[in-house]
Amino acid sequence: MTEHSKEIADRIKSLREDNDISLEEMARAVNRTPEAYAVLEGGEEDLTFTFVYKCAAKLGVDVVDLITSESPRLKHYSIVRAGDGLPIESSDGKFYLHKAPYFKNRIGEPFYIEVPYVEELEDQPIALSHHKGQEFDFVLKGRLRYAFENHIEEVAAGDTLYFDSGREYGMIAIDGEDAAVIAIVFRPKDEVIE
Repeated sequence: MTEHSKEIADRIKSLREDNDISLEEMARAVNRTPEAYAVLEGGEEDLTFTFVYKCAAKLGVDVVDLITSESPRLKHYSIVRAGDGLPIESSDGKFYLHKAPYFKNRIGEPFYIEVPYVEELEDQPIALSHHKGQEFDFVLKGRLRYAFENHIEEVAAGDTLYFDSGREYGMIAIDGEDAAVIAIVFRPKDEVIE
């Protein structure tokens, strides 16, 4: 459990309580049992980006508010230089750089994602998750195996994917090398934060 995950969990709990949202209602919003949700909100386990994203949607705040405690403030344009961005480490080993964290009223969440190659994962079912909206992924380097529910696709550098992220999906790096992706997660219209 990282200290940063604990800070995010504390922000989620505070906002949930401030908005008089029950633990059970929040658990439903993030597709967890109340017991599993309580463990995450209690800071007892590392948080996935998908979990934090779903919490932000339920709480009516920007995901960056939960990750940094700062609200996006740029309205006209945002430039994030090469190698920069808001870093987010995932409990599954992926490394994310949010590439427009301080642009206000985003309809998409742009990420640079590093997907490490883990040999043991090639022979296991791919861990799946989902979040409302749609997603566009552009493979920058390496090869990836994507699972879309029961369908498997393998892609390489230069390939793109566009999919309904409300349905279960997941990905792993394959062929013995790390991979990288630019992903843009698009929110449903009813979840755009004003």
